[in-house]
Amino acid sequence: MEMNEAIRAFSALGHHGRLAVFRLLMRHAPHGVRAGEIAEALHMRPNTLSSNLALLEGAGLIRSCRDGRAILYCVNLPVAGSLAAYFVHNAGRSRPELTAPLTHSPTTDQKDNSAMPALNDTDFDVLFICSGNSARSIFAEALLRDIGKGKFQAFSAGTRPGTELNPFALEVLVRNGHDVSGMRSKHISEFQAPGMPVMDFVFTVCDTAANEECPPWPGQPITGHWGLPDPVKVTGTDAEKGLAFAQAYADLRRRISAFAALPFETLNRVALQTRVDQLGDKAKT
Repeated sequence: MEMNEAIRAFSALGHHGRLAVFRLLMRHAPHGVRAGEIAEALHMRPNTLSSNLALLEGAGLIRSCRDGRAILYCVNLPVAGSLAAYFVHNAGRSRPELTAPLTHSPTTDQKDNSAMPALNDTDFDVLFICSGNSARSIFAEALLRDIGKGKFQAFSAGTRPGTELNPFALEVLVRNGHDVSGMRSKHISEFQAPGMPVMDFVFTVCDTAANEECPPWPGQPITGHWGLPDPVKVTGTDAEKGLAFAQAYADLRRRISAFAALPFETLNRVALQTRVDQLGDKAKT
């Protein structure tokens, strides 16, 4: 990246509104988000958002694409990567004080962030997040726990969890042979407390959770967004509601089966992130 390109990019990010837009799009990366959804999530006026999107796109940090009649905005990952590299390696002259935090977690120095460790006898700790932690993330927790056959330690949590699991979700899980005796709704703060497992993977399975700010997870886990429609919002007969929950379960089962089958011992972090992103692409599941 040339200096003038870096100046434009840093200038575009040097505003709280534009930085908030960029951070939201990064949480959805590599997938795009509609402008209306961005405005609603950030409580930003449409004309203000339009200006912020134009400046970010002009700096090359984001790009727009058409999905039918809708226009989606997404992070331009190669340019964002080039900007980070410019700051660390060019402007920062690759000083170890700058490069060390990129390859070592302040809370878990024993983790190798250049490649995922072989499974062997150790688990991968995986957290699934949605807003209510009553259906989709609960499905994901149960599925990975059972499909992973001890290779994964699966957890789920919500940004605004309820007090009870959805009865339609429980019915689907029981019908498919999952043990639900110990399952409950949990807030993400439980997993941000000292002494909790350091996650290797963190997935959001609803757009609402992906839109919300969350402190960086210790250990630099691989992250992914596997957004699914909320079956809880479906109206109609019990049969129609039950079908929506069954469809969400089936979608997650396909993704998690493919995730559990990945050759983790042969994939570095970049390749693994790419595979996780592909599983989040609705068109490929």
